Amino acid sequence: MKTRSDEPSQGASRRERGNAMLEFALAFVMVFPLFTGGFRFGYSYYVYNNLESAVRGAARYASLRTYNSSTSTPSTAYLTAVQNMAVYGNPAGGTRPVAPGLTASNIGLTVTMDKGVPRQVRVAVHEYTINSLFGSINLREKPSMSVVYIGNFAP
Repeated sequence: MKTRSDEPSQGASRRERGNAMLEFALAFVMVFPLFTGGFRFGYSYYVYNNLESAVRGAARYASLRTYNSSTSTPSTAYLTAVQNMAVYGNPAGGTRPVAPGLTASNIGLTVTMDKGVPRQVRVAVHEYTINSLFGSINLREKPSMSVVYIGNFAP
């Protein structure tokens, strides 16, 4: 049998709701920065990983493509194909870059010559900014990859 003292009074119910709101506000102030930081880290890591994969693929492509310049300055066609490979994942180009805001101007290509023959190619991302919801991260010369040139040399 229920007695009157077993039922919460109207005043106690209001106090409990007030305490719950206060506890939520205090917990939210501590937990929200953790979620925000986790999101920023996760998104930045995701974009950086996409960039790293794109640079790796472009460096591999550059090391196999016929190099048609007699100097360390690559021809326009060679440079454009490598940049497109890094930006779009396709040497012919595309419409959707692998990372938001990535352009061909963000991709650098360095060819190292040895006795007039290409020895090594290096592909790197220059001056790219990862914009996450709560901040941005600037990348300079990262990610990058250097590989030995093993393609045909036909200047």
